[in-house]
Amino acid sequence: MQTLAVEDLTKIYGEKTLFDHISFMIKEGDRIGLIGTNGTGKTTLLNAITGLDSYDAGSVVTPKQYRISYLQQIPQLNDELSIMAAVFAGDNPIFKTIQEYEGALQQLGEQATNEKVQERYTKAEQAMNRDDAWTADTQIKSILNQLKITDLKQKIGTLSGGQKKRVGLAQVLIEAPDLLILDEPTNHLDFESIAWLESYLSNYKGALLVVTHDRYFLDRVTNQIYELSFGKLEAYEGNYESYLGQKVKRDATASEQAAKQKKLYKKELDWMHAGAKARSTKQQARINRFNDLKESVSGGTNSQDDVDINLGQQRLGKKVLQLKDASLTFHDHVIMQSFDLMIQGGARLGITGENGAGKTTFLKALTGKLPLTSGTLILGETVKIGFYTQITEPMDPDKRLITYLQEVGEQVVNKNGDTVSVTQLLEQFLFPRFMHGTLIRKLSGGEKRRLYLLKILMTQPNVLLLDEPTNNLDIGTLTVLENYLKTFNGAVITVSHDRYFLDHVADELLIFAGNGEIERFTGQLSDYLKEAAKPKQTAPKAAPVQKTQSTEQAKKVKLTYNEKKEWATIEATIDGLEQQLEQVQKEMASNGADYGKLAEQQRAVDELNQQIEEKMQRWDYLSQYAN
Repeated sequence: MQTLAVEDLTKIYGEKTLFDHISFMIKEGDRIGLIGTNGTGKTTLLNAITGLDSYDAGSVVTPKQYRISYLQQIPQLNDELSIMAAVFAGDNPIFKTIQEYEGALQQLGEQATNEKVQERYTKAEQAMNRDDAWTADTQIKSILNQLKITDLKQKIGTLSGGQKKRVGLAQVLIEAPDLLILDEPTNHLDFESIAWLESYLSNYKGALLVVTHDRYFLDRVTNQIYELSFGKLEAYEGNYESYLGQKVKRDATASEQAAKQKKLYKKELDWMHAGAKARSTKQQARINRFNDLKESVSGGTNSQDDVDINLGQQRLGKKVLQLKDASLTFHDHVIMQSFDLMIQGGARLGITGENGAGKTTFLKALTGKLPLTSGTLILGETVKIGFYTQITEPMDPDKRLITYLQEVGEQVVNKNGDTVSVTQLLEQFLFPRFMHGTLIRKLSGGEKRRLYLLKILMTQPNVLLLDEPTNNLDIGTLTVLENYLKTFNGAVITVSHDRYFLDHVADELLIFAGNGEIERFTGQLSDYLKEAAKPKQTAPKAAPVQKTQSTEQAKKVKLTYNEKKEWATIEATIDGLEQQLEQVQKEMASNGADYGKLAEQQRAVDELNQQIEEKMQRWDYLSQYAN
């Protein structure tokens, strides 16, 4: 059995100890998910195992002829090569056999009567039979097809970042090494390709070590979880769900132990305060124990779940954002056509779909920074947008963390009305006090993303636009962000391909299919994917079925005459109801202690809220057919 052994590995980077004498083994059949807060050294550990990065102490031991393939977050590919040449650039001997056969076959097609060409082809065919390369060739073409890589002659230098990531993934899968290392493999993959990759890796014969923020992927692919935290590596048996259960138990035990230490520390503190007479030279051992306890308790329990977001936000009115008959074409790509959308205060809208369909462009249009080709964008008067873009804003590399945030303010107010300093916020976001003066250029990519998110939340927006927030954010930060969004009083619009994240933060979806085609779906992404996976059934030829309301709606393509009249007045009706509601609420506030009157007004508030909700549902239905 082929086994990789890591022994007492240590790496120090600046003020950080990324890993401190960690040891583990990777055996054939292991499916390991490596998790940890951004900046803890996950990618550095992968680089150390593969020899791309040095380490200060310890060793990485492998058997002879042990092969490792590594998909980096940004694959290192030769821009001058074609896709076919790039995916066959690995050191698997079978690649040369297949490449020689493909070359001989092409030459035979061009010079079929040439005896030397015929002889070359015969030898190449024999080599394919000898090495059983036919199966590998079929598998390679299947991998390329599943990852939507079709034009194998295209140069690497002409590809987008997402396309290069898929080519890099195809390359390492095709190499079929003893150890496959993947750093964020699901980035830039659609849902169909992710499902295929999960199935492929579940049947992979070698070992797998993967870093990913995709918790569904971790749950379905891994059989072990390694957590890198504060220089230490903790191993958990089972998949991600199993890890969560074990983590809760470990943390509970650690909390109990910490509580006992604090209790003992208090007793020792009382004794130390008793005065010099109580501390004779015979008590030196007790003094030493006190100092040890003091250091342990003051240090606290290191945990990656300490990220906390507890920031206030500005008041948001009922009307937030509306698109009326909106069309947008960007660089000759149709993003939307005659599209209507209304966003209210508590909206949780998820946007997903095909790469290149214009989801990011759509978000930019919602901010008003990108003008519509036609139609109208209406933003509420109280709207304050926080836009977490997919690409982090430029950061001065020579600026310090604390200075970067102080550009927003020295302090903010949290949900409880308490003042929180920038220093406290940094600590809540897992930037220890010793890092606050660190130069931005010393941060990892993930740490920069976390700092950027904190800066946006410090502005206390009431409408959040999140563009692929799961890219380069660790699971701990994502979990807390999800919890924060559940209590966020404003509207949240999220572009993402992360199934787990969208399931937690969105209850309505817009699915972009490209060429201006946008599908609406009410419910979670998992529900949509289940519906989409169902085979399309053709109606049986039978006796005519009596038309029902649902079949009529399915065939409906435009408004009736009465519906057009209703559509023309429905927004004014909603506005009127909202004004009535606001007036009743003002009267309640000034009514005093007349409980009979208050009860009557509360019933009016309930009725008005119900009417507004019904009208909004009607508006949403009519907007699908309004021209």
